[in-house]
Amino acid sequence: MDVAIILYEGFDELDAVGPYEVVRTAADSGADVDAALVTVDDDGPVEANHGARIVPDGRLADRDPGVVVVPGGGWNDRSSSGAWTECERGVIPDAVARAHEAGATVASVCTGAMLLVEAGLLDGRPATTHHTALSDLRATDAAVREARVVDDGDVLTAGGVTAGIDLALHLLERACGAATADAVAGELEYERAI
Repeated sequence: MDVAIILYEGFDELDAVGPYEVVRTAADSGADVDAALVTVDDDGPVEANHGARIVPDGRLADRDPGVVVVPGGGWNDRSSSGAWTECERGVIPDAVARAHEAGATVASVCTGAMLLVEAGLLDGRPATTHHTALSDLRATDAAVREARVVDDGDVLTAGGVTAGIDLALHLLERACGAATADAVAGELEYERAI
């Protein structure tokens, strides 16, 4: 399982780094998985919602991942950077839709679900997001579920922030089995919620 986690100005740090650490911990233990932090624009440093500056591993267009993860951040406050701005800009939703059409499984963490809405991937599908954005998700064609992780096969969504860790462990279990996912959770001292 090759996972590409999309970074953009204003993304929430834990939405991206939590899943990254889960997958990379599994890789370090010998699982046939990898994770990369990518952008859809240039590959320069990206500033996250709380000020962390991260240098991505490259661009999504230069990879052929089996899984694309879209973090949230900056939705509820309609900030000048974050998921709200990226929905309006449209570049990430277009890239995510193309990746899905090419066969990638697409997953979101937190308000990254709103970018999946913009990509047209949640129409009629069960989905969740951060609890403070559920009303926005209900205003779309998604079938809203109040759950930690919603798995609809090739499209998955997770609730807010730390739910991204549960999402990544779930994806890891799908790819490598429960024993691998449980071992990673144990190494991270994380109690699985799903």
